[in-house]
Amino acid sequence: MNAKKADTKSSWVDPDDAPELTDDFFTKAKMQIGDKLVSKEEFRKAAKKALRGRPAGTATKSSTTVRFDNDVLEAFKASGKGWQSRMNAALRDWLKEHRP
Repeated sequence: MNAKKADTKSSWVDPDDAPELTDDFFTKAKMQIGDKLVSKEEFRKAAKKALRGRPAGTATKSSTTVRFDNDVLEAFKASGKGWQSRMNAALRDWLKEHRP
């Protein structure tokens, strides 16, 4: 039977119905870092310290380009995630035995 059912109310809210964020809104805003309420000056200082992108490294490694035989590279990759660290460890072990 194809009886017509009552319409269900939509729970979707049009984002264009959101109130405009005015200067007054930001003037009254309470600044937080995590769960801690901070002054606007503390918040500004923290915002200046926060850098975008990848965190700075320890500068103990260098980026380079090295060419390996396919079978060697595939063997390390086949061992799963962290293969580059394992390759680094293997080279370090070789250096322990062969360094003058």
